[in-house]
Amino acid sequence: MSTLHRAVLFLLACLAFVPLQAAAWERGKAALFATLPDGARFPEGITADPAGGDIFVGTFDAGSPNNQLLRFDRHGRLEAARAFGTTPLLGLEFDRDTRKVYIAAVGDFSGTGSRIQRIAANFDAATPIEEVALIPAIGAPAPRLVPNPDGSTDTITFGDNARVPNALTFDRAGNLYVSDSFQGAIFRIESPATCAPACVVTTLAHDPLLATAGFPPFGANGIALNRDESALFIANTGDDRVLRLDMQSRQVTVFAESINGADGLAFDERGRLWVAANQADELVALNENGRVIAKLGDFEGIRKNGAPDGLLFPASIVILGDDIFVTNLALPLTPTAGDEPEEDVRRYTISRLRARIPGPDRQD
Repeated sequence: MSTLHRAVLFLLACLAFVPLQAAAWERGKAALFATLPDGARFPEGITADPAGGDIFVGTFDAGSPNNQLLRFDRHGRLEAARAFGTTPLLGLEFDRDTRKVYIAAVGDFSGTGSRIQRIAANFDAATPIEEVALIPAIGAPAPRLVPNPDGSTDTITFGDNARVPNALTFDRAGNLYVSDSFQGAIFRIESPATCAPACVVTTLAHDPLLATAGFPPFGANGIALNRDESALFIANTGDDRVLRLDMQSRQVTVFAESINGADGLAFDERGRLWVAANQADELVALNENGRVIAKLGDFEGIRKNGAPDGLLFPASIVILGDDIFVTNLALPLTPTAGDEPEEDVRRYTISRLRARIPGPDRQD
């Protein structure tokens, strides 16, 4: 054996005893928080009352007459349900000042017109639903030009046959921001607490990066303002991206790539941005550079009662203290029978996870 071969073998033997520095993600366990009542399907939007601990959930059951807004107490017990009929619901947001829940109602899917509505947080089955604003029809954004490595350019032209208000968030001044997944837009409603029922909706951004030709077919989705409100972060679900909208220049840029089905967004108190990856059945945490520093949860099968075990199509998230609450939309999307576990779901759930950050970025 040559001296070179002996040296190589010696190095390989040494490496066998070197501990691996990279470890698997500490994913934790997605615990069951609540199960929707019989007949309620496809939980999508979620928000919370931070003072009382109540959790509010809306259903996105397009084509069904059984859409509902539900209120659970902090222990996951159902307190109230308000029917919304054929109108599917997407984003929800709790207004601490007026103690009302704001709702993105996708009426274009039911022939009633897409709009923002609200309801008193202590609602019951008969509480009136208040109108806030109609979503304007502004059309699709301009085509997107995508450069290729060979120097050529692809042009993506977007369609829009519906107004689809999706996620909602308030700034500290009480202004409401709304994403539109099909029109590729971010809207702003100034002081909706005082301007309802006919608030003026202005367009903050209408950009090709906010639309998609990908899968699932939803562009601008979850939104969240950073701590100093200098930027609005936006999930583009079909493009697997998180975008950043500069609130002064209104320029939209890519913040993070390759998050499979980026959906709901929420910042925690440490400034980490949590993203529901609805096609990966997990939550990911991003640092200030857009780097993934944690992954939580997983899909672990279908229980005997037809409910998902763990996360299945996690859509929206809300953070209360160290708890992250997640809606499991569990919505089948493909036309092929038998290729998605969502087809087997008969009971629909909300999950709860504890936020854990592994490795050098840990601050817990």
